[in-house]
Amino acid sequence: MQLTAIELPYADDALAPCLSGETLQYHYGKHYLGYVHKLAEAIAGTPYEDMNLTEIVCSATDEPFFNNAAQAWNHEFYFHCMTPEPKASADGTLAAAIARDFGSFETMCAEFRNRAAAQFGSGWTWLVLNDTSGLEIMTTDNAQTPLTSGLTPLLTCDVWEHAYYIDYRNDRGAYLGEFMKIIDWDFVAANYSAIGHSRAA
Repeated sequence: MQLTAIELPYADDALAPCLSGETLQYHYGKHYLGYVHKLAEAIAGTPYEDMNLTEIVCSATDEPFFNNAAQAWNHEFYFHCMTPEPKASADGTLAAAIARDFGSFETMCAEFRNRAAAQFGSGWTWLVLNDTSGLEIMTTDNAQTPLTSGLTPLLTCDVWEHAYYIDYRNDRGAYLGEFMKIIDWDFVAANYSAIGHSRAA
């Protein structure tokens, strides 16, 4: 199985002014592609060579394999969490589940943003489906991902400084405010609908 990089699901300037074309050029072209290329080199001639990216993330224990695989996976997921044509909010069964578990869509968004702002150092903030089919917000350090804990990611925000430093310098809060405006709630809803969740929303 050949490991290949995804293409950005939109033009690199499509998320401006929330995220500039320069930010996405560096984020995708330098950071994400760097992880993919390093991983492809590292897995050559190893058992990981025949695995897909998710399988590598969930089975790798050595840091050179896990870190590059997880960062590649996290970035692919993150890029799909944003859209140049966002909806104002979630709807349908996802909206019902958010209201059930957080009280309201606005409360969930505020908690997500607050958790992302409070993450110390580099990492990720996630909306996940847990093992009781409930929604929760969590953060992970560095390259860590909910996949290795058996949780299902629905949404993520990259809070490594390379995600926002060109546009916002060290003002993570400003970046998070803009990120919340461009979330692809249809993508989040599709992730939620794709799983067999048993709890009624």
